[in-house]
Amino acid sequence: MDKQKSIGQTKTVGYQVGVRRTYAISQQQAWSLITAEEGLNVWLGGGANIILEPGHQYHTMTGTGEIRIVKPLHQLRLTWHKEEWQRPSTVQIRILSKENNKTTISFHQEHLANQQDREEMKRYWENILETIKDSIQKL
Repeated sequence: MDKQKSIGQTKTVGYQVGVRRTYAISQQQAWSLITAEEGLNVWLGGGANIILEPGHQYHTMTGTGEIRIVKPLHQLRLTWHKEEWQRPSTVQIRILSKENNKTTISFHQEHLANQQDREEMKRYWENILETIKDSIQKL
C-alpha cells in the first residue's frame, strides 16, 4: 500500500504551494507592482538590484537565486534559496488578465523540503497578496 502523501507533497518536486488573488487592476499595473524595485523588495526581500533577465543571479536579505524566465506582463520564474534552507526552491509568478479590467496574480512555489516549509511559505505568499491589495488601495 502506498505511503499517504501530505497536502502539497508531489512525487517529483518535494512540497509545493500556490496562492492567487484577483484584483481590480490592469495586467500592466499588476506586472508593475510585482516587478518594480519596490515590489521586488516586498516579495523577494530587499537589499539587491535585481535585473529581470534570464540567467541573472541575485542576492537579497532573504537569500539568493537566479532569474530563469521573464515573459513581460505574464510570467516570472526564478530559483530562491533562503539562507535557512538546504536547497533552492522554484517560484513562479503569473499575471493573468481577466474581464472587466481585473487581473489575477498567482504565486506558485515548488521544491520545498517539507510540510513545515510549505505552511510557512503559504502564509508568506498570502501576506504578500494582502500587501499587494493594500498597495492597490493607495493607487
